[in-house]
Amino acid sequence: MAISIAILDCDLLLHGRGHKTLDRFDIETVSDEFLMTTFGFPREFIYYLVELLKDSLLRRTQRSRAISPDVQILAALGFYTTGSFQSKMGDAIGISQASMSRCVSNVTKALIEKAPEFIGFTRDEATRQQSKEEFYRIAGIPNVMGVVDCAHIAIKAPNADDSSYVNKKGFHSINCQLVCDARGLLLSAETHWPGSLTDRAVFKQSSVAKLFEEQDNDEGWLLGDNRYPLKKWLMTPVQSPESPAEYRYNLAHTTTHEIVDRTFRAIQTRFRCLDGAKGYLQYSPEKCSHIIQACCVLHNISLQSGLDAWTFERTEATDQSGENIDLNDPVDPEALRVRQELIQNHFS
Repeated sequence: MAISIAILDCDLLLHGRGHKTLDRFDIETVSDEFLMTTFGFPREFIYYLVELLKDSLLRRTQRSRAISPDVQILAALGFYTTGSFQSKMGDAIGISQASMSRCVSNVTKALIEKAPEFIGFTRDEATRQQSKEEFYRIAGIPNVMGVVDCAHIAIKAPNADDSSYVNKKGFHSINCQLVCDARGLLLSAETHWPGSLTDRAVFKQSSVAKLFEEQDNDEGWLLGDNRYPLKKWLMTPVQSPESPAEYRYNLAHTTTHEIVDRTFRAIQTRFRCLDGAKGYLQYSPEKCSHIIQACCVLHNISLQSGLDAWTFERTEATDQSGENIDLNDPVDPEALRVRQELIQNHFS
């Protein structure tokens, strides 16, 4: 197989400047089982991705005998779902490890270009209302627009002197803030924050906080755990519950908020390149951020294509960097009133 790859790579140098794609792998010749076990997605979904990203990938490969979009996508899916550029993956689709790396880079950029189409709060009123009803059915909390939490993805040390990516557990990471709906669809994915930042610090600087601070209406709220500040539009658990209603509210909050943790576990398990147990991402923080974002886009595309969000969810809780709860931040009295009214009306 190594000889055939060398011949193919030489073939790139021997042809003229006319733009043609070099088809090393024919998806029609392999079984559905092979596609699922090797690339992590079913055939029809891969076809859909090819149509979605084809124009962007052809723009990025303006050279003679370029690798076809479908092969580039398979190479990237193979990396995202296994976490390595192993020669076995390259052999499966007939390209070298160097070509695998270029394909992953091209597909990652193409997916990020599509992020605004697949990740966002800007949905129609009927969809927002349906999402609130789905959240309400989980544990009885009304008007929930999304659940928010942060997750750390391990990366290699940028350099010996840069401690900004070292989290409280002592390893280098990117702190990713995710917001999702009741189905696990991502409404926001900020995947660029240095691991040394606490969840609260990330949230205060995030585009999500800015978006909700600037909105004038009271149509609903997010749910965050006690590492987040209580806001009129961000409901957190009661720190020291006393009444039965407060205990019931806290239980409902925990049950509903668990959706975002399940979503992260499903993403990390499906896309093994993000799984710290398989080793950390071996790139610069910027490139790691792009890969994480691309996987988030793929997660949403797969959900919107009818694939199950929880198919690959692992059952154990994610081991994240330790973070103390800050009890010294001033509490907004109006936010306290809103939460107390919610508890009285729905959990008394």
